[in-house]
Amino acid sequence: MRGGRPVGGAARADREALKEQNASAPQIPHLLRRTLELFRPHKLAISLTVAVVLVTAAISVIPPLLVESAFDVGLFPQGEGPNLSALSVIVAVMIGLYILSAALGVWQAYLTATVGNSVMGELRVLLFRRLQSMELSFFTHTKTGVIQSRLQNDVGGVANALTNTVSSVLGNTVNVIAAFVAMVLISWQLTVVAIVLMPLLVLVQRRVGQVRARIAGQAQESLSDMTAITQETLSVSGVLLSKSFNRQQSEIDRYREANRTQIGLQVRQSMSGQGFFALVNIFMSSIPAIVYLCAGLLITGGTGDITAGAIVAFTTVQSRLLFPLTSLMRVALDLQTSGALFARIFEYLDLKPAIVERPDAIDVADAPGPLGSVSFENVSFRYPDAPEQSRPTLDDVSFAIAPGEFAAFVGPSGAGKTTISYLAARLYDASSGTVTFAGADVRKLTQGSVIDSIGIVSQETYLFHASIAENLRYARPEATDAELEAAARAANIHDTIAAFPDGYQTLAGERGYRLSGGEKQRLAIARVLLKDPAVMLLDEATSALDSLSERVVQHALDTASKGRTTIAIAHRLSTIVGADRILVIDAGKIVEQGTHSELLAADGVYARMYREQAGGHGPT
Repeated sequence: MRGGRPVGGAARADREALKEQNASAPQIPHLLRRTLELFRPHKLAISLTVAVVLVTAAISVIPPLLVESAFDVGLFPQGEGPNLSALSVIVAVMIGLYILSAALGVWQAYLTATVGNSVMGELRVLLFRRLQSMELSFFTHTKTGVIQSRLQNDVGGVANALTNTVSSVLGNTVNVIAAFVAMVLISWQLTVVAIVLMPLLVLVQRRVGQVRARIAGQAQESLSDMTAITQETLSVSGVLLSKSFNRQQSEIDRYREANRTQIGLQVRQSMSGQGFFALVNIFMSSIPAIVYLCAGLLITGGTGDITAGAIVAFTTVQSRLLFPLTSLMRVALDLQTSGALFARIFEYLDLKPAIVERPDAIDVADAPGPLGSVSFENVSFRYPDAPEQSRPTLDDVSFAIAPGEFAAFVGPSGAGKTTISYLAARLYDASSGTVTFAGADVRKLTQGSVIDSIGIVSQETYLFHASIAENLRYARPEATDAELEAAARAANIHDTIAAFPDGYQTLAGERGYRLSGGEKQRLAIARVLLKDPAVMLLDEATSALDSLSERVVQHALDTASKGRTTIAIAHRLSTIVGADRILVIDAGKIVEQGTHSELLAADGVYARMYREQAGGHGPT
């Protein structure tokens, strides 16, 4: 018994937990082949590396063989004193080979580092490109910290395998084979003694590798959790939240617990192979003593071809076998460990974006209809993770917005207003029905040209931790200073920027926290104006602002909307009373539409909402 629980029961529980972990681990077909394909673009550099490794390995075998000549020809020639001239030549050759081997080793290190880090860099870009291609829903369901961990920690975790595998496997294999051949040439009898237990070591190594691979997968999952905690709690929003509720200590405790788990897994991973390699070292280190004993027995038995030089040369070669053999086993363990990390990386590389551009997609400029026209035809939409039996977010919605028209969508929270803006910009695809842009089905248009034709100003403005000028140029990197100023003036933010000590070079701070809500919104408007889109999507752009800031931003929005198709998702009805058309969404359906005065006169859903916001007064 241990803590009131039978030891056998604990073991069974551990085995069941292990089965569950293995079942949930990514299963990637042809993982080894796909990993090797990462090196395909570097065939020339790898071929050169192989040549250098082979030459270096061949050279490294020669000096031990020269040891026998140094003893039997130079130091102790039969019946004579030392042959200094022959010994000098042998020593000079050995030193020359050492110098050449060292120089080739430096070149080999450069080649392997270049290839390995290039592959690692390309893998990061491939993973980043795949993540950039994923639809919006993927990011709403996956923690940012977990994504960052795949991109940074997992790719970094396979760095050793990428940079050292080729040279280590090839070089050490050649060294082991060459040393084995040299040992056989010196004495096949002693060679049998030296390698008799090798198969057992290989079997033990495979078992250790499986354990390390499993622990490595668990360690990376734990590291993902730590990264997610760090990203969530040490952002400006996270710190503000924890301070607002005096929860700093609970966040510290949460991080400490995740860190304790990570430490335990790292220790387990480090120690899982130590006993094995201790066994290898004991075995390999004991061989010379056993060789001396066996050599004595062979000489006593009348085997006259074993000389002192042969014994010294054999033990020298055998001792040189220890490092490459141990390195090969370590590489094998690293590869087994890296297999779990490669599986996690390929799991993300194999993600299939829900929105895929057709091969024959056309540009918006080639669409048959007028630029700026947007229409929905019997569009229904249900979010990918929504239960099939649940009510769709949009249900058979149809409308048409003409170029230059200002159309506003209003309705209760959760009615589906924001979803309309997502579908119009093709951030999602409709479950059924057709969304058209410039007279063409958006699924037949290139995604880039659709987005280039749309400017989005959302409720929460995202700004980078960079200068105001850099944030504005995100819309158009080649924009001149004069164009930045013109856009800022149109958005009614230039005077504010000019009042800052550093002007347009003022740092916005992470997520723009150095600026007020109204200033951030006007910067967002200026950024969209710099883009100069045909369609403007305003997703509750002023709902988070105070009354004064709202009036300033609304004035900027009115200026920005002139001459463009404007689709406004509104919470505050006061901001859209001047819209050409107001469409009321309720439970995923359009229940009313018309101008402000027409809807008030109808005394329906819109009129009720307007009265509630106006403080209970009747229609005006």
